[in-house]
Amino acid sequence: MVVKIKLIMLLAILFTSPVLGQTNADTDTGKINTLIDSSKALIAKDSAQAISLALEASELSAKTGYLKGEALALKNLGMVYFTRGRYLETLGFWNQSLQLFEQLNDANGMSNMLNNIGAIYFNQGADAKALEYSLKSLQLAEKIGDTLRMISALINVGSIYYNKKDPVALDYLLKAIPLVEQHGDVEAFVVITGDIGEIYFDNKDDDRAINYFQRSINVAGEKFSSAFSYNGMGKVYLRKVMIPEAFRQHNKALEIAVKFDDKLQEIRSLRGIANLYMLQDKVPLAISYYNKARVIAEEMEDLKVELQDLYKEMASAYSKNQDYPNAFLYKSKYAEIKDTLYNIESKKKLNQLQFDFELSKKESEIVLKEASIKSERQARMGMTAGLAFIVIIAFVIYRNYLQKAKINKVLDKQKVQIENLLLNILPKEVAFELQTNGQSKPRHFEEVSILFTDFKGFTSIADKMTPGDLVEELNECFMAFDEIIESYDLEKIKTIGDAYMCAGNIPTPDPDHVYKIVKAALQIQEYIENHNASRIEKGKLPWEIRIGLHVGPIVAGVVGKKKYAYDIWGSSVNIASRMESNGTPGKVNISSYAYQLVKDKFHCSHRGKIYAKNIGELDMYYVEYEKPPGEIQEAIPAFKDEKHLQN
Repeated sequence: MVVKIKLIMLLAILFTSPVLGQTNADTDTGKINTLIDSSKALIAKDSAQAISLALEASELSAKTGYLKGEALALKNLGMVYFTRGRYLETLGFWNQSLQLFEQLNDANGMSNMLNNIGAIYFNQGADAKALEYSLKSLQLAEKIGDTLRMISALINVGSIYYNKKDPVALDYLLKAIPLVEQHGDVEAFVVITGDIGEIYFDNKDDDRAINYFQRSINVAGEKFSSAFSYNGMGKVYLRKVMIPEAFRQHNKALEIAVKFDDKLQEIRSLRGIANLYMLQDKVPLAISYYNKARVIAEEMEDLKVELQDLYKEMASAYSKNQDYPNAFLYKSKYAEIKDTLYNIESKKKLNQLQFDFELSKKESEIVLKEASIKSERQARMGMTAGLAFIVIIAFVIYRNYLQKAKINKVLDKQKVQIENLLLNILPKEVAFELQTNGQSKPRHFEEVSILFTDFKGFTSIADKMTPGDLVEELNECFMAFDEIIESYDLEKIKTIGDAYMCAGNIPTPDPDHVYKIVKAALQIQEYIENHNASRIEKGKLPWEIRIGLHVGPIVAGVVGKKKYAYDIWGSSVNIASRMESNGTPGKVNISSYAYQLVKDKFHCSHRGKIYAKNIGELDMYYVEYEKPPGEIQEAIPAFKDEKHLQN
């Protein structure tokens, strides 16, 4: 639904009024109109030439005082920059064009520009601004009875409200139908009635949904755009448990989608058929259709939302078919693509903040430029006007200072928002380095504490739980671990399946990092004990956790070009992993070097040795509990040769 509506928003921008001009016999006016017509014709063919002709028309119009010619030339310039995706320049030209139309009191031109500017804001995610401009456009179009502008404005306003999940969207789309019928725009009628059917479906008003889907189909026939409404009918009949009719509608949609190579509707048709087979408990058939849809969706870069829903349905289907490895696989894929969509959304928010930042900056430049021009003019007049004009100049300068201060405050706030989003992904120092230099160099750290956790027998646990319950419980544990390590100023590195990894003393030095990471390990152990007590009360098996810890040198840095990830490497990481894998569930197992650093603050017990390739035998110790304050002695530094041996 949202994809279709955004397409209408873009098409609405192309509704441009013809250059009627002022019926002036003047040669310059005729030349200007010819330049504007030629520029308009070249927008999609030769943008550079279109700009050249529009600029010539604008300059000539300014010289001759032909305001409408200048407004239309500026509109054409904005259209060229819009096709190039340069929205800031587009807004600049269209705002100037709007001001000229307002001077002329040209309601048609004003409505056109307001509608176009609203569409730009909509596509940038600024719904409030988009609604403000689109409603003004609609008001003017209704005032002058311009059917074409009323249609585009009604669709735009309805689209914005639908994007905000506001039921008033339906009112505006319904108002557009008689106007579309009057105008004879078949394609617009098909799209609007299909969208109205979708809204009624979302509101669970099945009878009205069927009515509008059918109206869309009746007009579209078996054209490209009818697959959407056939799939809509299939969803309604599925909800009404009218299985044969639902099959018929989805199969018809599939036939049309394949014929016109409409990949989105082809995927939705296959999903609809699979859902019907699931309702009939024909799970293998459902899985077959889900997989057909998956193959198509995975090839399409822009169908991640569709793929997310598909993975969720496939996980449920495989679980019902008792194929738990595949159920877990697609539940994991669902979680992964959900994270990807979150990152995309975060990037969109960053882009929107950047757009607002650049727009505010440009507006600030315009304000300062206008103030400068006004100040110069007033300065020349001040020679004859005296003290009164000097006071006026001072007032203007002060007002501009306040405006600039206000704009800078907004820019600072937006900068903080951008930085906070980046800090959710990377450590503060690394994020600052990336922002400053565009890259982050790997760094060597001489002494870093490294902690690993792992759940014993996780594979057998996974086989006995539904994918949903498994992921939910694992997520609950990891969120608790996140809170614990954050409270001790430790850095989370990553999770791999059921394993969790964090480190201390990076990237910010912390002299107490070893003490803190051992405290965090004991607290994680305590959390799992309490968690297991709750599971046992409910008759469930406990989750047994192994925790391993080592201290030594590592290399840390950012990996990847597109999706940044902060990671650490080195033999110390391998030793910490060996401490975890050779540990005992319910115990914190630490290396000999880590023991030397904490033995004066924690009671520990020697539990044996392990052999590590290229290193030799390593002693291991269990951390039993923290010593009371009275027992703690000043720590004795570890031997350097021992540290060298174990790292």
